[in-house]
Amino acid sequence: MQVPLLRLQCGVNSYEWGKRGSESAAARFAAATPSDGLSIQADRPYAELWMGTHPSNPSKDVKTGRTLLDLCSENQQLLSSSVSAKYGAKLPFLFKVLSINKALSIQAHPNKKLAEQLHARDPQNYPDDNHKPEMAIAITPFEGLCGFRPLGEIAHFLETVGPLRELVGDEVAGEFAKIIKGGDEGRNKAVLKKAFGALMASSAEHVARGVGKLVELAKSQGAAFASGGVESTNGEVLSELVTRLHGQFGEDIGIFVLFFLNLVKLQAGEALFLVADDIHAYLSGDIIECMAASDNVVRAGLTPKFKDVATLVDMLTYNYAPIDEQKMAPTDYPYAKLNRAAYSSGSAVDLYDPPIDEFAVARTVLKGAGAKATFEPLEGPSIVICTNGKGKISVGPTVYEVGEGHVFFVGSTAECVLEAQGDEFITFKAFCEVDGGRERL
Repeated sequence: MQVPLLRLQCGVNSYEWGKRGSESAAARFAAATPSDGLSIQADRPYAELWMGTHPSNPSKDVKTGRTLLDLCSENQQLLSSSVSAKYGAKLPFLFKVLSINKALSIQAHPNKKLAEQLHARDPQNYPDDNHKPEMAIAITPFEGLCGFRPLGEIAHFLETVGPLRELVGDEVAGEFAKIIKGGDEGRNKAVLKKAFGALMASSAEHVARGVGKLVELAKSQGAAFASGGVESTNGEVLSELVTRLHGQFGEDIGIFVLFFLNLVKLQAGEALFLVADDIHAYLSGDIIECMAASDNVVRAGLTPKFKDVATLVDMLTYNYAPIDEQKMAPTDYPYAKLNRAAYSSGSAVDLYDPPIDEFAVARTVLKGAGAKATFEPLEGPSIVICTNGKGKISVGPTVYEVGEGHVFFVGSTAECVLEAQGDEFITFKAFCEVDGGRERL
C-alpha cells in the first residue's frame, strides 16, 4: 500500500515578470529539492513554483520519479473516494509560490460556464474548461491591484487626471459623476462598465499619446499628482506607480486601469480571495497562491501576451468596494492540536477558507524547538510547503526532515504532525475535503 506521505519535486516556471536568480522564492524553493533539470541562473527570472497534478507541470515523487498525477490515478484512496468521485483522479486545486518582480497582466478568470464556452471557441488561448477562483497569501510584503475602487475615488480621478478623462471621454465621465450620486447599484454598475469599456476601447494611438502626457504629469507633479490622490492611494504613491509601470511596459493601457482598481498592500500572512470574474493584477512580492486546477486567464493589459479585451469587459461583475472589504481574514483552524511547547510560545494554525469547494489553506507558525501541531485526518488530500525554518513532518512511522522549500503530499485519512526544530517554522497546507468537510469548517 502506498505510504500516504511523499516528498515532492516541483517544477518552477520562468516568466519575464519573475524575480531573478536566488532573489526568487520560487527558485530557492524549487532548488531545495535537487533535480537534474534545474540550475538556478543569476540573470534568469523565476516566477512560479507549481505544486500538484496539473499536466502542464506535474509534481513528482522524489523517491520514484513518478508524477503525483500517475500515483493518484493508480490509487485514488490517496485523494479519498469522495474527492475522486467529484473531481476525478487528480487534485482539484493547484498550489503555487509566485515571486513577482514586475507586474502581471490586468486579468480575470472566467466562471465555469464561460470557461466552457471560451475553451470550445478558442482552445489555444483557453486550454481547459474549468473556472479559476484563487487565493493569495503574502509571504513577503506584496502589492497588487484588486477589484474596482469605490466609485467616488474613480470619479475623483476622472475629474483630476486629464489624460484619463480624454480616453474615457467628457460625456461618459460626466455621466459617471452624475449617476453615482443617485445610489442605485444597478445603474452604478452599468455606468462603471460603460466608463471602463470606453477606456479599454481606446485606440493604440490615443493610448500612446495619453501615456506620454500621464507620465509627464506624474514625474512633474509628484505628491500633487491627481490633486493629491485619494485617501487609499495618495498622489505620491500614484505618481511612483505610473512611472514604474511605464518603465516596465511602455505605452500600455494597463497604466490607466490602475485608476479604476484598488491598490492593495499585504504583509506576511495577509490574504486576498479572488472570485471568478474579478479583475486584478499582481505588482510585486512573494505569495502563496491556491486556485482551482485551471490555467484560464482573460488578459487586457500590462502584458505582451494574447489580449481579449472584449471578453474581459463583458465578463466582469463590476462589483466595487474599498480594499479592506476584499481582503480575507483568517480564522483559527480547529482541527489541529498544539502541544504545550507550541501553545506556550504563541504558535498558531490559521485557516484561510474561501467560499468554494476546491480548496482551503492552513498556515502553521511553530515557535521554538519542540513546538508541535497534530492535524486530524481529512477525507481528502493535502500539499504542505515550508517557507521558513526547519522541522519535521510525520505520518505514522514515516518521518521527514523539513527545510525551507521542501514540499510534501499527505494522503487522505492520514494524521499529519509538524514539529519545529528552530526558532520559527512556517508551513502552508492546501487541502480539499468534500463529505462534511466544508460544513465542519
